[in-house]
Amino acid sequence: MAHKAIREADGKCMLARLLKEYSAGKYIVSDKIVSVGPNTDLAKLPKQYGWLNTEKLVVKPDQLIKRRGKNKLILVNANFNQAKSWIEEKSKDPVTIYSSFDSEGKPVGKGTVGQLTQFIIEPMTPHKDSDECYLAITSNKSGDTVLFYHEGGVNVGDVDSKASRLEVPIGNFPTSAEIQKKLLEKVPANCKSNIAGFIEALFKFYADLNFTYLEINPLVVTKDSIIPLDLAAKLDSTAEFESGSKWGKIEFPAPFGRVSSKEEAFIEDLDSKTGASLKLTVLNPYGRVWTMVAGGGASVIYADTITDLGFMSELANYGEYSGDPTEEFTYLYAKTILELMTRNPHPQGKFLLIGGGIANFTDVAATFKGIIRALKEFKKDLKENNVKIYVRRGGPNYKEGLCQMRALGEMLGVPIEVYGPETHMTKIVSMALKGAN
Repeated sequence: MAHKAIREADGKCMLARLLKEYSAGKYIVSDKIVSVGPNTDLAKLPKQYGWLNTEKLVVKPDQLIKRRGKNKLILVNANFNQAKSWIEEKSKDPVTIYSSFDSEGKPVGKGTVGQLTQFIIEPMTPHKDSDECYLAITSNKSGDTVLFYHEGGVNVGDVDSKASRLEVPIGNFPTSAEIQKKLLEKVPANCKSNIAGFIEALFKFYADLNFTYLEINPLVVTKDSIIPLDLAAKLDSTAEFESGSKWGKIEFPAPFGRVSSKEEAFIEDLDSKTGASLKLTVLNPYGRVWTMVAGGGASVIYADTITDLGFMSELANYGEYSGDPTEEFTYLYAKTILELMTRNPHPQGKFLLIGGGIANFTDVAATFKGIIRALKEFKKDLKENNVKIYVRRGGPNYKEGLCQMRALGEMLGVPIEVYGPETHMTKIVSMALKGAN
């Protein structure tokens, strides 16, 4: 499963199109949502969306930014001219986004600096603070968790400790009665049925469209309606073949302050074309320690081990290949990493760690064929960059794969040390880095 964040506008547009289907038409979310990007002609928007001229508006960035209110990045009660001017002003210069604040509202720690390029415009929803609630659904290995708190908004605080929880096992759907009993104890009696029905429908929407995270804060509950004001969401991107037609045209944007390199974008595109998982984040293109790790959990363990050994600043990349990718996809993944690794020589040489746990169903020999193919193409570059390669793997056909790797080292004249499941998974990290300083 690949958890990828989506824009608020995309999440709300899905709600506006589809929630009514999961509630027999009872819950309808407004489709008055306008996305503004770098190529949007602001002057033409009022002709396309007439309500921009007649309603009071809310404007905010739509770039996976948390705590926009705390960062003073929400404009409320504006007319369209004010909204237009605010967007133009905020787009001019880089801004700093802080992820945490102290009790006095002052930013704590370092912020992320980036350019504001994407915005969302909606009608303002007049309401009282007492109308605000917090609602979230999150996925975990045993099912899903629904969290609800009878207060919400920018000052809701630590909802993990405050919220009521409803655990939903895989394949199950909570009923309105269960939701009322487990989550809505502190909600006024005359609102319980309406909120419970909304959560029941939202959970069906969440599960059917392969969301992995959905947070609405605040969820405004008035006498006549339930309105999601702010929304954050993630999808299982590998489920596009199943739910993509319902998602509509969406994108998975990079986090605020970060622009994907062409290599990262290439791997992301590969990932979208396979049921396997291919991930790549370049941390330091000049780093000496490169990884080609099988498995998302293993990638975390390898990164932690490299950091623990004092080489965090030399860790060049983070990512994974898993889910039994084909030889061709593994080759393209390996080729991309090798191109990056050999682009900037280092006088002390470099290390490539090809590691992973003991695979359940990934054919180790087949995936190694793709990696070996790429290594052969980079024979000259590997030598010129004084690259040492360490391999550790187990799983189906691992002996054949390791034999191929040993033979490859002899053929290329590149030092390749090969280990199987008898060696601890991350032992190759200390082997490689011992005396490397």
